[in-house]
Amino acid sequence: MGKFIRLKKGFTINLVGKAAPKIAETEPAETVSIKPSDFHGLYIPKVVVKEGDIVKAGTPLFHDKRLERVQFTSPVSGEVVEVRRGEKRTLLEIKILADKKSDYESFRKYTVSEIANLAVDNIKSQLLQAGVWPNLIQRPFGTIADPVATPKAIHISAFDTHPLAPDYSILFKGQDQFFQIGVDILKKLTTGVVNLNTHTTTEISTVFSQVKGAEVNKFSGPHPAGCVGVQIHHIDPISKGDLVWTINPYGVIQIGKLFLNGVYDASKIVAVVGSEVRNPQYYKTVTGASIKKLVANNLTNENVRFISGNPLTGTNIGNEGHLGFHDLQLTVLPEGNHHEFIGWIMPGANKLSIHRAWGLFSFLKPNKEFKLDTNTHGEPRAFVQTGVFEKVVPMDILPTHLIKSVLAEDIDEMEALGIFEVIEEDLALCEFVDVSKHNVQEILRDGLELIRTS
Repeated sequence: MGKFIRLKKGFTINLVGKAAPKIAETEPAETVSIKPSDFHGLYIPKVVVKEGDIVKAGTPLFHDKRLERVQFTSPVSGEVVEVRRGEKRTLLEIKILADKKSDYESFRKYTVSEIANLAVDNIKSQLLQAGVWPNLIQRPFGTIADPVATPKAIHISAFDTHPLAPDYSILFKGQDQFFQIGVDILKKLTTGVVNLNTHTTTEISTVFSQVKGAEVNKFSGPHPAGCVGVQIHHIDPISKGDLVWTINPYGVIQIGKLFLNGVYDASKIVAVVGSEVRNPQYYKTVTGASIKKLVANNLTNENVRFISGNPLTGTNIGNEGHLGFHDLQLTVLPEGNHHEFIGWIMPGANKLSIHRAWGLFSFLKPNKEFKLDTNTHGEPRAFVQTGVFEKVVPMDILPTHLIKSVLAEDIDEMEALGIFEVIEEDLALCEFVDVSKHNVQEILRDGLELIRTS
């Protein structure tokens, strides 16, 4: 029997530009890119292809020198056209000129009855070889799961509460069988249970409502209710020495396709959203695809920021960028490269803020959609302790004190204040509401890496 949890703390950012419930056809992306920066905890990526090589979907591109078994494979077939490196030959990305129709590496297919009797070693071996394993994220630290470890539980968040988040019932429609097989596989990788966490006020897709073998928990409340770290905190908190894995539904479905069809299928549906998108809607594409075809002739303004992911935790990729490995959303917002005279002090009907002094009128219309740009309305300054962090983090931790302990590099204090329970997305709202304009997510990652590598 799952849990029902009602969250009161948090803040939902309601923006203009939600995706219409339809899937548009578009030309296949010309190039696809895989970037090590999409994965935390990589040591030294070792490239196993060179420019000019022909690859298939599922062909290894690189692996980490510490975790050599974890392969990062090509999402499409085509030609490797660029292995881009930065300072000290750090690998930045591998770019592939994609074929119009992908050719796949072949992996072993299994029947449903065979999957029921599969050994854990065989499961791990196939996931690692095909490039599906990086979907599994390990808590604490938010790094790629260690193949030799066994988690006490696996958590799947079946909804997303980030700004302009896609509707999972559209993204995963018709994937019921693959999701079920994915859950069956995951159950063999843990000594505990597979938790499927759903939202009580949104319609649950049949992909999730009909699943068997998972413990279904129900959540209600504002963002960050959809963040899996918040969900874990209320189901079974992470203590020092604990190990928990998380995976999003897309990754679960990829696992199902790998074992039933014997291929690494990186096709996905993404939401192209934001106030500067002429027709916000869903598109069929692949992991790492170039965004050019997704935004061509679809913008109302040229002075924009392209974000792979959501506005809170996504990555600025520019107009020549490619979608991130984990991202199911491309957000286009107005660039905030302008100065607004005493704008921070003037309340207005079009200003959204948790602080009533600035966003006074936003409280009068809680369902109003706002058009926000990327302007931070100020520079970083002294850390002001206002208590607002605690209003938007629905966890029994002290986020203000935690961030201060990271700035002081006090490892003992960080551990005592709950750093093992959070990664960037769990405290992203703190960055949005911070009057001191600190990069809270970047600070938190510094603290996580300090502990992980010490």
